[in-house]
Amino acid sequence: MHPSNGEARKYFNSVHPHFSAESRNMRLKLCTDGFNPFGSFVAPYYCWPVILTVYNLPPGMCMRLKFMFLSMVIPGSSSPGQNIDICLRSLIDELTQLWSSGTLTYDISRKHNFVMRAALLLIIKNVNYLGM
Repeated sequence: MHPSNGEARKYFNSVHPHFSAESRNMRLKLCTDGFNPFGSFVAPYYCWPVILTVYNLPPGMCMRLKFMFLSMVIPGSSSPGQNIDICLRSLIDELTQLWSSGTLTYDISRKHNFVMRAALLLIIKNVNYLGM
């Protein structure tokens, strides 16, 4: 079963009914994985894209590129390892603010503003890619 409609989401909805009552609140997945953009492990340079995926969509749409958002790219001569927390600090601060107080958002279909909140439901980080 896909996480967008799986048991974890059902449990989350039961624990946070106020959040779940607003269907326009965002449920997100954060994913990061490193790669060498030069295609060679001789060059000591890596990129770690950080991507947010929206889980409010049906399972067939969640993994389409147009619904994935590149939040940041962490460059470096090696993987960020345990220091990834430092790199992600500003993104985590924004997500914390979206969880706790939300942000005023315009709903074009209903033609009015509402306070949208966001929850990070899943984090995927490939730690084996570069021998970490």
